Amino acid sequence: MQQADSAQDPHRWWGLVVIGLAQLMVVLDATIVNVALPSAQRALDMSDSNRQWVITAYTLAFGGLLLLGGRVADWVGRKRTFILGLIGFGFASAVGGAAVSPEMLFVARAFQGAFGALMAPSALSLLSTTFTDPKERGKAFGVFGAIAGSGAAIGLLLGGILTEFLDWRWCLYVNVPIAVLAVVGALTLLHDRPGNAEARLDIPGVVLGCGGLVALVYGVSEAQPRGWSSPLVLGLLGGSVLLLCLFVLWQRRAPTPLLPLHIVKDRNRAGSFLTMGMATIGMFGVFLFLTYYLQGILGYSPLETGLAYLPISAAIILGSTQISGRLLPYVQPRMLMAPGMLLAAGGMFILTRLTVDSSYVSHLLPAELLLGLGLGCTFMPVISTATQGVAPHDSGVTSATVNTAQQVGGSIGTALLNTIATSITADYVREHLRDPRMRREVVREGVVHGFTSATWVAVGVMVLGAVLAAVLVTMKPIGHAAAGESAAEPAPGG
Repeated sequence: MQQADSAQDPHRWWGLVVIGLAQLMVVLDATIVNVALPSAQRALDMSDSNRQWVITAYTLAFGGLLLLGGRVADWVGRKRTFILGLIGFGFASAVGGAAVSPEMLFVARAFQGAFGALMAPSALSLLSTTFTDPKERGKAFGVFGAIAGSGAAIGLLLGGILTEFLDWRWCLYVNVPIAVLAVVGALTLLHDRPGNAEARLDIPGVVLGCGGLVALVYGVSEAQPRGWSSPLVLGLLGGSVLLLCLFVLWQRRAPTPLLPLHIVKDRNRAGSFLTMGMATIGMFGVFLFLTYYLQGILGYSPLETGLAYLPISAAIILGSTQISGRLLPYVQPRMLMAPGMLLAAGGMFILTRLTVDSSYVSHLLPAELLLGLGLGCTFMPVISTATQGVAPHDSGVTSATVNTAQQVGGSIGTALLNTIATSITADYVREHLRDPRMRREVVREGVVHGFTSATWVAVGVMVLGAVLAAVLVTMKPIGHAAAGESAAEPAPGG
């Protein structure tokens, strides 16, 4: 029946536009303020030690509350949760744009993350329940995968444009008209079943699961400025492991679990979650390095840096919509995921050959194109496979788990690879700086050496992700799976 309903809904493709707008807003907000951060720091007289909270407050709330947001969507209804998230996100963005103190901006960014954690799982679960026909599902998830993969790069470009031609505050204000447009579209175009009113929220699960995720994201974000051996970082990571272990034990006996364990026990979904985490570990680390390389080594302006990321966005969109979107109904998902991860690893391998004199056209452009195509081929089948065949009352929390893998992977990648790069850079400068007059040149060489060394780790992570996808994801092509489900449907009790 669901497939028929989807086919009869004349507004489903316009609904995809609404869902895509919301997803773009959530994803690009993780990076759009990066380029604007120096301007915001000067305007609000922010200290160097506190400036990271503009980024961390968002990622902490977003990554830590995703599981709760997904279960709330299943509880009260995905459409309601989606609209509430949009309204709250837009309001928090307006407050952040009008901030008169660092603390006001930090709080607004935290609320952006919290409402984003409500909105993102609802958006993905609405998509998975709206498009069930295999061919339409491939196209819809191709568009969604393109947005999810390229949103970070688009955020860097948009942040550069808004900061250079308007003001850093518009990196936040820009969300307000997008949110208003998406709310109007959601009210008129999206349809959803009512929530499960009889469900009860798993309060111990919320405390343990969200607490463990917050500690994990906070710990890896603090590893950048403090180092991995810091007592605070070790305490947070140890506490995260303890809370998440207790969370798993509690979920095995909870009457209404926050995250039903059968969702992550399924090897196809587990493989998809791991592949998503591995992909974002490499991707976010490389984005951080490239931003510093383009501005610090090649001397690009914020706008030029944003434009330099365009090929990644274009390649991700091409890989998601024209390769994965067209092939997924006919080939096994792992036949797209594993080659996609290897292709992305190839792009990163080119980045390991960078020097202080490398040119954009000869080195960066080919690497960006390979990386973007690989990620485009990976994200779309990962998202589609992870949400395929999930019961409607679990679609919200399943979508939240996909987003959690992406968010936690990005946080770990940024912290881990940055720590490796900075420590190698410091060692290089200490060993090679013999003449103080050569300090600038030695530092530049050290930065690039640290960057390329850490990128080797990203290459290894991507290759490991390809192996995990090839071994764990055994799902048949979506068209075959859908046909099998249709044939089995008349049998009561499955």
